[in-house]
Amino acid sequence: MTDYALRLLMYLAQHPERLCTIAEVAGAHAISEAHLMKITHQLALAGWIETVRGKGGGMHLAAPPEAINLGGVVRSMESDFQLVECFGPANECRITSQCQLTSVLQGALDGFLQHLDRHTLADLLPPRPAVTKTRRRTVTIKAG
Repeated sequence: MTDYALRLLMYLAQHPERLCTIAEVAGAHAISEAHLMKITHQLALAGWIETVRGKGGGMHLAAPPEAINLGGVVRSMESDFQLVECFGPANECRITSQCQLTSVLQGALDGFLQHLDRHTLADLLPPRPAVTKTRRRTVTIKAG
C-alpha cells in the first residue's frame, strides 16, 4: 500500500493544476482501480490528499509537496511494523529472552523511519524544466 500511496502522491504533485482521477492514476501505473480506491481513501483520511466527489471530481494534494513528510506518509499507510513475532503483543517466540534480533531490527526500523522523516514528497519528484525567457527580436525589412 505504501508503494502505491507514494506513486499516487507523486502523480498528484506532477499535476497540481487540476484534479486527477483514480482511473487516470491507475492507468498510468497499471494498478487496480479498486486497490487504488482504498489507498485514496486512506490518504484522504490521513489528510494527505483532498477528494472531490461527483462529475468532474477527482483528487489533489492537500498541501504543497514540500510540506508532505515521507515518514508521516509511511506511518499513516502501514498498520504496524511487526517485522518479527516478538514486536507484537501476542509474542510466543521461545527464544525471546536470549535473542538480540528484536533490538537489532528495532534499531534498523527506527533508522529507516528517521531517514524518511528527513525527506518530503518534493524530494521524489523529477526536476522541473527550467523556464527560459526568450528575447524577441524585431526585424525590419526594407522594401526595394
